[in-house]
Amino acid sequence: MTPAIKFLQKHKIDFELREYASDEDASGYGMQAVQALGQDPQRVFKTLLAAIDGNNRKPVVALIPVAELLDLKKLASHFKGRKAAMADPAVAQRVTGYLVGGISPIGQKQKLRTCMHASATDFDTIFVSGGKRGLQIELNPADLISATNSTVAQVVK
Repeated sequence: MTPAIKFLQKHKIDFELREYASDEDASGYGMQAVQALGQDPQRVFKTLLAAIDGNNRKPVVALIPVAELLDLKKLASHFKGRKAAMADPAVAQRVTGYLVGGISPIGQKQKLRTCMHASATDFDTIFVSGGKRGLQIELNPADLISATNSTVAQVVK
């Protein structure tokens, strides 16, 4: 039971778990999920952490479809910053409590400002990491916005 699952259960948010065999040596964890679950890559979202204006101690979270690339300038602008850079993986693991490849936007150790790409609202349900590699959570995007206190914006290239 991951912190993400515990959080959703505690707050009585409807969700479905989707497990699959994960290749621990692969680098494209999001695309692994897409292929294993037979889903549209626009409907499976990856959790990325970025530092705004050099603040590595309190990064922000970006939720974007696995098929897309994060636009760091748009992300920085959304969070009222001048520039953004991807957070160091060790920082991402430390502040979220999850391993890279299994970082869930839900139930993180620290409450981080979160932005979800606007395309999420095009679907009845989307998929995000369940808190470990090989585990996805399917839930309504509005519930995810509520659970993570997300803002919604266009943040992909």
